[in-house]
Amino acid sequence: MNLLRQIEEKRDQLRPSELKVADFIEKDPAGVVRTSIAELAAQCRVSEPTVVRFCKALKCTGFQDFKLKLAQTLASGNDFSRFVIADNDDTSSITRKVFDATIHSLLEVRNSISSSVLDKAIKLLSGARRIEFYGFGASGNVAHDAQHKFFRLQVSASAYSDPHMQSISAATLGKDDAVVAISQTGRTRELLHMVTLARKQGAHVIALCPGDSPLAKHTEMTIAVDVPEDTDIYTPLTSRIVHLTVIDILAMGVARTRGPELAEQLEKVKQNLRTLRITQQ
Repeated sequence: MNLLRQIEEKRDQLRPSELKVADFIEKDPAGVVRTSIAELAAQCRVSEPTVVRFCKALKCTGFQDFKLKLAQTLASGNDFSRFVIADNDDTSSITRKVFDATIHSLLEVRNSISSSVLDKAIKLLSGARRIEFYGFGASGNVAHDAQHKFFRLQVSASAYSDPHMQSISAATLGKDDAVVAISQTGRTRELLHMVTLARKQGAHVIALCPGDSPLAKHTEMTIAVDVPEDTDIYTPLTSRIVHLTVIDILAMGVARTRGPELAEQLEKVKQNLRTLRITQQ
């Protein structure tokens, strides 16, 4: 994972003296690659053992290993994960920042997502009698997009973003049914309640959420989507784009298992949709 992203995620676990090191590195990561441990300690006004503890907190063997991994992060162009929209940013700057952050999130999840878990999820969804997608807020929009994708695959699919409808849905599920619970935080109380109810009914539950979240611990299978969101009020939810991409992967995987008959059906759907469009003059 991007080392600068790791520093940001570890901030809550660092000691005050180690936070001084983190703050200095985030301000000038390229300069740290060229500095010695003694110079860094002096500039941060901490001891050299503090710098070593900071490095080990990030799973590095020492300062040299930390500098190597930091250099690799910078060389890969993955140093644009965090951004802040400033009041004086013009449209060009905002455009670049939003695209960079979204691309970065997609690449990080692509490199960390488990193919074996995706295979298991595709197999489970391919054999499900009925698939229900649950989500709230922005995740609710992803759930409705997923329902649209799977509906075209001749799958009995529904999407619910209302807790009352989710409760009714969960209570009517059986052992041949599946729920896909979508959450950017994995901490929504109502969603935790719904997946617990669905599992009591014997349904399979797949979660798209952070790998270490409460939701991940309440479900049968977790597709870990770890995309920390900046709390700045202007920051877009890049996790929504990642979730949509993962849904596309699952839909394409299920479509592949359906074989030639589904391909013929999808072609019919495409032909019918053409009749709704205005032909070019």
